[in-house]
Amino acid sequence: MVGSVLVGAALVMVPVGPWLERLFGLAAFGAWRTLLVAIVVQGVPFLLLGTVVSAAIGAFVPARVFSKVLPRNPVLAVPVAGAAGVVLPGCECASVPVAGSLMRRGVAPAAALTFLLAAPAVNPVVLVSTAIAFPGSPEMVAARFGASLVTAVVMGWLWIRWGREEWLRLPTGHAEHVQGAGRLAAFRRGLQHDFLHAGGFLVVGAMAAATFNVLVPPSVLEVFSDSPWLGVLVAAVLAVLLSVCSEADAFVAASFTGFSPTARLAFMVVGPMVDMKLIALQSGAFGRAFAVRFCAATFVVAVLCCVLVGGVLL
Repeated sequence: MVGSVLVGAALVMVPVGPWLERLFGLAAFGAWRTLLVAIVVQGVPFLLLGTVVSAAIGAFVPARVFSKVLPRNPVLAVPVAGAAGVVLPGCECASVPVAGSLMRRGVAPAAALTFLLAAPAVNPVVLVSTAIAFPGSPEMVAARFGASLVTAVVMGWLWIRWGREEWLRLPTGHAEHVQGAGRLAAFRRGLQHDFLHAGGFLVVGAMAAATFNVLVPPSVLEVFSDSPWLGVLVAAVLAVLLSVCSEADAFVAASFTGFSPTARLAFMVVGPMVDMKLIALQSGAFGRAFAVRFCAATFVVAVLCCVLVGGVLL
């Protein structure tokens, strides 16, 4: 219900927003509305793709398929799940419902979470967009691929070692457990639930990102760009707050000419794994306790991997 209201409110902002701006003379509100709508419009197609895949997995794919594809040993299943992200194009908005559906089908949480991080970061669409944004710099593409894949795999292994079941609220099935329902009906029911539920959290994350963009002037960021180490942290934090889709973030990173190559790498690696809309989506899908711990750990691991890989390749 809440998700439906938030998604509907975002849609209403498109025609009603300009009227409110003229009525009250709120220029800042106009900028905030534009950014909000842009982030939501950017993310919704990929969120829809993810929920379609999630519902299809729940309705049509038997659980035994995953037991055959993935190794039974979670330690070995993690890198296999990371490699699967290379061949499956998707945005971070799509990865959350897909990961939830994989867990419902019996996939080890560590493997599903590795796929969640890898899929939006190392797929061919993202790598091609990075090559276009950084022409003549194949080392940047290689660095992004390497740092992203290593981060995803390391996080999967860390979950095996230190993750606790009570932190992760496993998503309950909707398409899978409908007694007497046909597969198409189960697919439709799962798609409707997952899209509206995740869509509400996408809007919440987009509102937070748009608010930051409006309230923080660009001049504030220039103060930090001169320090290489501080620049990496600032670029990583920006990735979290700006919430740019992984298919487009390379072009934003390329515009950060005042930052070092490693700092721009951090922006591209952290963003698809930890941003405002992802934190909101993960909180809704897996619980706040999980999202706080997992996103914080992912941020630290991603920054460290960027420093190491950037130091070697850039």
